Amino acid sequence: MIRYIYADELDRFPLLADTMFRDRATQFGARLNWDVRIDENGHERDQYDDEFPLYVIWQQRDGTHGGSMRILPTTGRTMINDHFRHLTDGVEIASPLIWECTRFCISPRLKGGFRAAMPVSAALMLAGCELGVRFGLTHAVGVFDARMIRIYRALGWTPEILGSEGEGAAAISAGLWPIDTEARATISRKSGIAEALAAEWYELSFPSRISAEGQILAAE
Repeated sequence: MIRYIYADELDRFPLLADTMFRDRATQFGARLNWDVRIDENGHERDQYDDEFPLYVIWQQRDGTHGGSMRILPTTGRTMINDHFRHLTDGVEIASPLIWECTRFCISPRLKGGFRAAMPVSAALMLAGCELGVRFGLTHAVGVFDARMIRIYRALGWTPEILGSEGEGAAAISAGLWPIDTEARATISRKSGIAEALAAEWYELSFPSRISAEGQILAAE
């Protein structure tokens, strides 16, 4: 299932948080060989984990992390503005209607390669789009590497490319994804995950945003 968890709530889910940060260390540090900091607990964390992000996390049946991504509003500090502005021709992306997605991670403990990772990736993207629709966002922005392109295409949610660098598997790009009900419906149809299930994930995490009449309350 999907959980939406703010950074200051992670201590309520110690196993989920521990395995998420450990899986990030394996994916970004060991597998992709990125220049990331891994602490004494084996966790990959950076300064943006201290910026009160919202995590979208696939929790497996045993309570461990299956996949996740980190969400931050672009009105605050973001990776794309601090480190990747050269991919946007120097343009700062800052809008209350655009949030940044980073640290997209699929647990290396999943067996079966792309076939096993695809359902989790699809669930995360549908959940991200659901979140954006509920919060009244228009777009998500992020930097991605070449390995993600076939996932976006398979789900029918390919981004507008703002800029790229590198070639082949080493290429990275900045992308802008539309967030609306049409995009949500397409991801649902392509993935086979019902929109009603995505709504259920959201409502379980944000019950205070649902009024007695079933209306979505304004985002805080």
